[in-house]
Parts: sequence; structure tokens; C-alpha cells
Amino acid sequence: MRYNVTCENLLSTLAIDTQRNELSPVDAHRFCVAPMMDWTDRHDRRFLRELSQNALLYTEMVTSAALEYGDRRNLLAHSPEEYPVALQLGGSDPKQLQLASKLGEDAGFCEINLNVGCPSERVQSGSFGACLMAEPELVAQCIDAMRQCVDVPVTVKCRIGIDDQDSEAALQNFVGVVADAGCELFVVHARKAILSGLSPKQNREIPPLDYDRVYRLKKSFDRLTIIINGGITDLSTAIEQLNHVDGVMLGREAYQNPFILAQVDELFFDANPNTLTRSQALINYLPYVEQQLAMGTPLQHITRHLLGLFKGVYGGKAFRRHLSQNAYKPTSGLDVLQQAMDIVAKHEQNKEIEDLGINELC
Repeated sequence: MRYNVTCENLLSTLAIDTQRNELSPVDAHRFCVAPMMDWTDRHDRRFLRELSQNALLYTEMVTSAALEYGDRRNLLAHSPEEYPVALQLGGSDPKQLQLASKLGEDAGFCEINLNVGCPSERVQSGSFGACLMAEPELVAQCIDAMRQCVDVPVTVKCRIGIDDQDSEAALQNFVGVVADAGCELFVVHARKAILSGLSPKQNREIPPLDYDRVYRLKKSFDRLTIIINGGITDLSTAIEQLNHVDGVMLGREAYQNPFILAQVDELFFDANPNTLTRSQALINYLPYVEQQLAMGTPLQHITRHLLGLFKGVYGGKAFRRHLSQNAYKPTSGLDVLQQAMDIVAKHEQNKEIEDLGINELC
């Protein structure tokens, strides 16, 4: 069954500023940053782009209903500097998803991704997310409808299974049915979704990951692009995954330790070594912060994404503490961020003095 909406002149009703994305590399999926609710908003994506020019970024999940009835301009807000960036949608109504996909393409996103992996009860109550893995034919209808109205790729993010429906045959059937509808790329979280009895937080650790099942899926569907996701916390492990699948998606580690992205272009996209320091990345980000503050964005909406920048280095805890204790204040401005940077610089200077003293003693 095919679902149609009028695709022409949608922008005339939206008043969304757009710029077509021409910057997405063919192999952008070799390294992706996962869509994460409350985390990968436009401020976070804009900062991550300071660290990697090529990693494919994803928005937070946006529901198709919200785009049909809500504030479209705000929901689709992003800057061209974020490219390549994909829009993730949540929904199960083919016609509504078709409209949402067209809005996303017209807003400039380089890919539309359908969420078939979120296990939360709130998402289930809307009849989308991981529960859709039990309805591959419906997902196929959604993909077919979405593809009719856009030229950019339409992809799926799913799990290896749900609840008791977690056999290899069930996963292969799901992917096969959805692929027949035209989906050529699947991001597969290598942990099955538990739809009842566990919170989404608990489901991040339970049950165990099963990477081998994703590897076998790739062997069975060699023509498809398969991206692996789940539990990957370092780049050496990510690189090893490319021996089995087409790409890797990092989630929490990319958010909690964002500087990990500084090596991505060299290791995954054959770019020159990145000599950027943490401090320089932040300095490069300051004009954006200043612009956002001038537009009325509260400082803490931006700095909450920076708390892990200096993770594991001298001054990192003090940097995080200063931002946490000061950025939320109504009068906080760019000076709070600059003070945090000065704190790190002072710690680094003290470390150099300590090292010098130790060397002299030796």
C-alpha cells in the first residue's frame, strides 16, 4: 500500500530557513554519533562538529505527530555547520511519517532515520519505537511511504530483538521485510529491547550484548549497509568492528567524553591527524555560544554538553564543577565559560610545575 501527501510547496506553509546539505560524504556512516534524547540537541551537535568534520550526527528523536501539529521550526532547528546531520523520526502512521520526512528533507537533513529501537514505555504508548519490531509489515509500509516523498536516504535504527521475540530468524525476517520496502541501511543496537520489567536505563546493561548476531546479519544481507551500535566505548574497538560491519555508532561515550571524536577523522576517514586541543576546540566554539546568548539561549542549555570535555585530564573535575555551579544562574554569560577555561589552564600549569620538580629531583 502506498501513502501520498502533497510534497510540493511544503515550505510555503512552514517558514523554515533551509539549506540543502551537499556536504555528506559517501562513507559518512563509517562513524556515527547516536541519536540520544535530551542530549544530541543542536547545541551539542554544533560542538561535536568542532571535533570531527566527517562523523555523521543524528538529532534527538522527533515524533511525526509533533512535526504535524507542533512547532516545526523549533523542532527542526539546526545550523549548516552541523552537516552531515540526519533527522531521526518516531512514529508508526505512514502518512504522518511521509509528511515528517518531507519536512526533514526540506529543512536540509541528509538522511531520515526511523526509530524502531527505543524501549521506553512512553514511546510504546505512542505505538512506535522498539515495539514496532513485532510488526515488520507496518514498518515496511512506513518506509515505503517515507521514501516516496524524499530523495535522501530513509534508514532504520532497530534492536536485535524484543522480549521473547529475539530469535535470529525473527531479526532476519524483520530486516528482510523492511529491506524489500526499499530500506538499504540498518543501524542495529546489539542488545535486545525489554519492553516491560526493565527501565530504559537498565536495558542499557541488561541483557548482554550480542555483536555476533549483528555480524551474521551482515553476512546474510551483504547488499545492505549494516551499522553496529551498543556498548562501544573506545575507538580501537570501533575500528575492529569494521572488520565485520560497514560502520559504527557511538552513543553515551561520545557524549560523556566528547573529545574522543577528535581522532575520528584520521582513523575512520583518512584525514590528516587532528592537532586540535580541548581548549582550542572550546575557543573555536565560543563565537557560537556568544551568538546563542545574544538570542536569549540560557548558558546552561549549552554548557551542559561540555561537562565531559576535559574528562580524565588535570582540571577536568574543576571545569565541570565550575560550570555546574554557575552556568544555571540567570545572569551567567560567556565569562563563566571563560573562567572555567582559566581554571583548566591553571591546573595544567601547576601540573607542568609539578612535573618539572619531579624531573629535577630525579
